[in-house]
Amino acid sequence: MARPKKEKELASSHLIAFRLTDVEYDLVTRMAQEAGLSTSAYIRKLLLEGNVNITYEVVADVSALQKLTAEFGKIGGNLNQIARYFHMGGIRSKAMQDEIHECISQIFDMRKEIAKMAGNYHGSVETHRKQKH
Repeated sequence: MARPKKEKELASSHLIAFRLTDVEYDLVTRMAQEAGLSTSAYIRKLLLEGNVNITYEVVADVSALQKLTAEFGKIGGNLNQIARYFHMGGIRSKAMQDEIHECISQIFDMRKEIAKMAGNYHGSVETHRKQKH
């Protein structure tokens, strides 16, 4: 059985041809697949609308992320106790202070990485929109 014909107004009757390198072709093809569109529909949408929204579904182990965040809080509390000790006249060592500053820096770096991995939590499953150009 033949496929039904589109109405004349909706039929794509004009052909525009251009060349792509292998890398460009692979990239466009992959992006079209991610968008759930044919390569032709993807390029058409990109040309006419300027961008194509691709929806990714990200599933995160929220309880593990919350546990890590709580652990960071406890570590921060411990560091505050150490700082209080120093401020109240505890014995200071330059090497100890440098080590503490380095640890604090690493904790903040880890926290930023976790935030990047987790995104903004609004439920057990999130949808992120990325615009591809």
